[in-house]
This record gives sequence, C-alpha cells and structure tokens, in this order.
Amino acid sequence: MQAEIEKLFDQKPETYTEDHFRLFQEFKAALNAGEVRAAEPDARAKSGWRVNGWVKKGILLGFRMGAAVDMSIDSTRQPFFDKSTYPVKHFTVASGVRIVPGGSSIRDGCFIGKGVTCMPPMYINAGAYVGDGSMVDSHALVGSCAQVGRNCHISAGSQIGGVLEPVGALPVIIEDEVLVGGNCGVYEGTVVKRRAVLGTGTILNRSTPVYDIVRNTVLRATDDEPLVIPEEAVVVAGSRAISSGPGKDWGISLYTPVIVKYRDQKTDTKIQLEDLLR
Repeated sequence: MQAEIEKLFDQKPETYTEDHFRLFQEFKAALNAGEVRAAEPDARAKSGWRVNGWVKKGILLGFRMGAAVDMSIDSTRQPFFDKSTYPVKHFTVASGVRIVPGGSSIRDGCFIGKGVTCMPPMYINAGAYVGDGSMVDSHALVGSCAQVGRNCHISAGSQIGGVLEPVGALPVIIEDEVLVGGNCGVYEGTVVKRRAVLGTGTILNRSTPVYDIVRNTVLRATDDEPLVIPEEAVVVAGSRAISSGPGKDWGISLYTPVIVKYRDQKTDTKIQLEDLLR
C-alpha cells in the first residue's frame, strides 16, 4: 500500500480513477483499525518515535480527492458541509467507545481504542490515534495525526495540536498513562513520555525551553529533534524573569514550563481519582 499511496500522491487530481478511490478507502480502513499510523514507536530514534510520511500523504490525498458534500443533520438548523472522503466516523456499541451526548465529533480515518471516553463537546481529527482506556474531556481537541497512548486523560479545554504538514514532521506524541491537565496546549511535534503529568495551563512547543529544576537541566527542541518531556515528569506553568534591558527594568517575566518533580505515590493517588470518571 505504501508504494501505491506514494505514487498516487504525485499524480494530478484529474487523473484519479475509481481504483484510486478504492485504494484510499482501503487506506482509511487501515487508519481506522490502527494498522497504519502517522507516527509509531521506534527505539532507534532519540525521541523514541518516527514519522511515517507516506501515511500523512495518504491523509492529505483524502482532502485532495474528496468533494464538498452536504452532511447536514438538518439542512436548516444544523448545516454541515465537508469533504466526502472524511465523514463522521461510524461507531456501534460493539466498538466499545463511550461517546456522551452533547455535540462531540470524531472524523473518519482515525483509530479510537476500546474503552475510550469522549465527553461533550470534544473533537478528534483525521489521522489521530487514541489508545485504549483514554479519556478526551469537554472542549478538548486531538488534532490531525496526533498520537495519544493508553489510559491517558486529556482534560477539559486542552489542545493536542495537529501536525499534518509538512509530511516529514513528527506529530504531537502523548505516550501511555499521561495526564494532560485542563487548558493545556501541546504543539509542534512535542513528545510527552509515558506517565508524565502536565499541570493546568501548561503550554509546550518547539520555541519554549523547559526548565527541569529536579535534574538541573534545560530541555529544548533542536532543528532535528522535538521537545521531549521525560517519563514521569510533573510539568507546571512557571515564569522566568528577563535578565537584561528594559524587560529587567520593568520587572517583566516570561512564561516557561517547569519540571518541579517526578511522579511519586502522592501524585499517583491524585491521578487514580480520574479513573472514577471512566
């Protein structure tokens, strides 16, 4: 399938045939089943993950191939128009996913594991992967190609950014058992390793260094590597004083995320309370 998707990606839309549309449907079925992913674990990579550029090309193909169609529940009161290739994802009770009523939406072409809970309103975009037992809380977003592991909690108002283009860019990775607190934002291919905790309002991206006051180090993204939050790190929103110029004179501080501790029994006890909601 990879070679066919790569070849089709380079073709002009006017050359698409019925066979090409069938290929895309097969590709999307593989996305839905979790058989292909925009990124996957790779022990050889520094971040522990590698991007599958051909999968991202296949997702982009869907947007190129699809025509805008009427997907309205009610054309007068609730009009919806989107690409024919990306309707709302189909679920049944047998899917084992709990979607609480109230305006949530999950686009076709993403994997949603058994026991996932979706609290309204929330949104999961094409190409995403959400592992078994995770919760996506109210007003939360899981962006295109984002990879969320097992038993994670994406709390209310949090944004897991999408990284669809460029195709070679690593998407946002949230590994197993991560707690993303309310109103957090994780963007630009950041990798949050397993069992980490992001405190309320924490923002992570390629531009902002993370100060680890436990291990006395500063974590940064590079041109070649993403920002990586270590396993079991507890990250909170902090500030760092400007040390020179007018900013110093005016007493201005800039936002910076800070690792204040690593998970311990007390942290685990608090997190276990989240299980009661699932």
